[in-house]
Amino acid sequence: MGPSGIYLRVGLLIVGGVALLLALIWFLGGGAIRQGTLFESYFSESVQGLEVGASVKYRGVTIGRVSELGLVSAAYSDDQSIDQERKTYRLVFVRYQVDTSKIGRVPDTRSAVELGLRVRLASQGITGLSYLELDFVDPARYPALDVPWTPRAEYIPSMPSTFSQVQDAAQQVLAKLNRVDIDALSTQLTGLLTDLRTELTTGEVHNTLLAATALLRTTNEAMQAADLPGLTADIKSTSGSLRDTVQGEAMRKLLTNAALAAERLANAANRLPGLLNALQTTTQRAGSGTSDLEQGLVPLLRDLQAAVQNLRELTDSLRRYPAQVLSPPPPRAGGTPR
Repeated sequence: MGPSGIYLRVGLLIVGGVALLLALIWFLGGGAIRQGTLFESYFSESVQGLEVGASVKYRGVTIGRVSELGLVSAAYSDDQSIDQERKTYRLVFVRYQVDTSKIGRVPDTRSAVELGLRVRLASQGITGLSYLELDFVDPARYPALDVPWTPRAEYIPSMPSTFSQVQDAAQQVLAKLNRVDIDALSTQLTGLLTDLRTELTTGEVHNTLLAATALLRTTNEAMQAADLPGLTADIKSTSGSLRDTVQGEAMRKLLTNAALAAERLANAANRLPGLLNALQTTTQRAGSGTSDLEQGLVPLLRDLQAAVQNLRELTDSLRRYPAQVLSPPPPRAGGTPR
């Protein structure tokens, strides 16, 4: 075989190796997209690291591939002048195909977007390669961008990537730090430290600390003089004696007697209404008897008063004429004897 045949075989071998390598890369990358649906999203941040053929994943599962990248100002200009002030024309569009057989039964794109379906850029570790990640988020926090043109594929809104959010937060913090007057703040802090050192050395704070130290020393001496351990022991002893007294036999008997006395007092109180009624009835009967006795004694007292009066007259008469007991009284002057 001549040299031309050898070159032909070498060329075919090289072409076959390249084709095999491309097929291997395609296979390892997820294979061809079957039953693919074309979607489109717009990003306001840089898509550095995202290339055609990059993966499209949903929570880590590869469901599609990026098919096209470009600028909105070029894709939707339609040979018309573009308003450079409109931020929507500064966006980057990304079209990608999604294998619907790997998703299953899902709502239509509009309903999914209303439920919070968004796409964002994600990075594959430290390699710098990027891919698209689909996920459901809070639609109020990440509202859908309203674009003034008609997308050429089904539209899924985007949201900032994690790196972009961290970068924006860092930029905001740096902006706030730039607005801070570090020199004035340092001067004020130095003055504050000087005033604080002066107060701690010779000022009112120093005097207050000295007074507090003296007070603590006096309190310590008073506590040592009060013999707190001995006082504590006495309190424990008193508590033990009181516990023994409360739990002793005498206390139990006293409580028992008190319970009996209370029971008897309750019984007496229960009988007290009847006793009061009986006493009231007796009092009423005694009042009636007194009235009857008074009515019977009045004539008797009158007769007794008359008898006492007669007896007094007789006594008077005997005092004046004692002899009348033996003989009749003398006749009256100028009269006839009887």
